[in-house]
Amino acid sequence: MTTPRHRAAPEHTHPDDVPVLTALAALADPVRLALVRELAGSEEWTRACGSFDVPVGKAALSHHFTVLRAAGLVEQRDQGPKRVNRLRRAEFDARFPGLLDLVLRDEERD
Repeated sequence: MTTPRHRAAPEHTHPDDVPVLTALAALADPVRLALVRELAGSEEWTRACGSFDVPVGKAALSHHFTVLRAAGLVEQRDQGPKRVNRLRRAEFDARFPGLLDLVLRDEERD
Protein backbone atom coordinates (compact mmCIF):
# COMPACT_ATOMS: atom_id res chain seq x y z
CA MET A 1 0.00 0.00 0.00
CA THR A 2 1.36 3.41 -0.94
CA THR A 3 1.02 6.44 1.28
CA PRO A 4 0.12 9.79 -0.23
CA ARG A 5 3.04 12.16 -0.72
CA HIS A 6 2.85 15.52 0.93
CA ARG A 7 5.34 18.13 -0.07
CA ALA A 8 6.72 20.44 2.51
CA ALA A 9 5.25 23.90 2.75
CA PRO A 10 7.50 26.50 1.16
CA GLU A 11 9.66 28.65 3.39
CA HIS A 12 9.23 32.40 3.04
CA THR A 13 11.52 35.29 3.84
CA HIS A 14 9.87 38.50 4.95
CA PRO A 15 11.00 41.50 2.89
CA ASP A 16 12.17 43.23 6.10
CA ASP A 17 14.88 40.57 6.33
CA VAL A 18 16.11 40.96 2.74
CA PRO A 19 19.27 42.92 1.88
CA VAL A 20 18.91 45.27 -1.09
CA LEU A 21 21.49 43.30 -3.13
CA THR A 22 19.44 40.12 -2.70
CA ALA A 23 16.34 41.91 -3.95
CA LEU A 24 18.19 43.41 -6.91
CA ALA A 25 19.76 40.06 -7.84
CA ALA A 26 16.37 38.35 -7.77
CA LEU A 27 14.88 41.00 -10.06
CA ALA A 28 17.87 41.06 -12.43
CA ASP A 29 17.10 37.68 -13.97
CA PRO A 30 14.80 37.93 -17.03
CA VAL A 31 12.76 34.84 -16.12
CA ARG A 32 12.18 36.01 -12.56
CA LEU A 33 11.33 39.49 -13.80
CA ALA A 34 8.75 37.95 -16.16
CA LEU A 35 7.25 35.99 -13.25
CA VAL A 36 7.03 39.11 -11.10
CA ARG A 37 5.46 41.11 -13.94
CA GLU A 38 2.86 38.42 -14.59
CA LEU A 39 2.05 38.21 -10.88
CA ALA A 40 1.73 42.00 -10.68
CA GLY A 41 -0.99 41.83 -13.32
CA SER A 42 -2.89 38.98 -11.68
CA GLU A 43 -5.27 38.68 -8.76
CA GLU A 44 -3.66 37.30 -5.61
CA TRP A 45 -3.61 33.52 -5.25
CA THR A 46 -4.93 32.90 -8.79
CA ARG A 47 -1.70 31.85 -10.52
CA ALA A 48 -0.43 28.31 -10.17
CA CYS A 49 3.26 27.75 -10.80
CA GLY A 50 2.62 25.96 -14.09
CA SER A 51 0.49 28.80 -15.50
CA PHE A 52 3.38 31.11 -16.35
CA ASP A 53 4.64 31.50 -19.90
CA VAL A 54 8.39 31.28 -19.33
CA PRO A 55 10.99 29.36 -21.38
CA VAL A 56 12.23 27.05 -18.61
CA GLY A 57 11.45 23.55 -17.39
CA LYS A 58 9.81 22.56 -14.10
CA ALA A 59 13.06 22.26 -12.13
CA ALA A 60 14.33 25.66 -13.27
CA LEU A 61 10.93 27.24 -12.61
CA SER A 62 10.99 25.82 -9.09
CA HIS A 63 14.44 27.32 -8.57
CA HIS A 64 13.27 30.74 -9.79
CA PHE A 65 10.34 30.69 -7.35
CA THR A 66 12.73 29.70 -4.54
CA VAL A 67 14.87 32.75 -5.31
CA LEU A 68 11.82 35.02 -5.41
CA ARG A 69 10.60 33.66 -2.06
CA ALA A 70 14.05 34.14 -0.52
CA ALA A 71 14.03 37.75 -1.76
CA GLY A 72 10.66 38.39 -0.11
CA LEU A 73 8.92 39.01 -3.42
CA VAL A 74 6.60 36.02 -3.63
CA GLU A 75 4.45 34.07 -1.22
CA GLN A 76 3.21 30.60 -2.11
CA ARG A 77 0.67 28.19 -0.67
CA ASP A 78 -0.72 24.84 -1.67
CA GLN A 79 -4.29 24.66 -2.93
CA GLY A 80 -5.09 21.03 -3.50
CA PRO A 81 -2.55 19.69 -5.99
CA LYS A 82 -1.46 23.15 -7.12
CA ARG A 83 0.90 25.67 -5.59
CA VAL A 84 -0.48 29.17 -6.03
CA ASN A 85 1.35 32.47 -5.77
CA ARG A 86 0.95 36.08 -4.84
CA LEU A 87 3.28 39.04 -5.24
CA ARG A 88 4.08 40.50 -1.82
CA ARG A 89 3.67 43.99 -3.22
CA ALA A 90 2.69 45.89 -0.07
CA GLU A 91 5.36 44.26 2.11
CA PHE A 92 8.07 44.65 -0.53
CA ASP A 93 7.09 48.28 -1.23
CA ALA A 94 7.33 49.06 2.49
CA ARG A 95 10.90 47.67 2.55
CA PHE A 96 12.06 49.04 -0.82
CA PRO A 97 9.81 51.98 -1.76
CA GLY A 98 9.59 52.51 -5.51
CA LEU A 99 11.73 49.53 -6.55
CA LEU A 100 8.88 47.44 -7.91
CA ASP A 101 7.42 50.48 -9.64
CA LEU A 102 10.72 50.89 -11.49
CA VAL A 103 11.05 47.28 -12.60
CA LEU A 104 7.37 46.93 -13.52
CA ARG A 105 7.32 49.98 -15.77
CA ASP A 106 6.60 49.41 -19.42
CA GLU A 107 10.00 48.90 -21.07
CA GLU A 108 8.87 50.67 -24.24
CA ARG A 109 8.45 53.94 -22.32
CA ASP A 110 12.01 53.89 -20.97
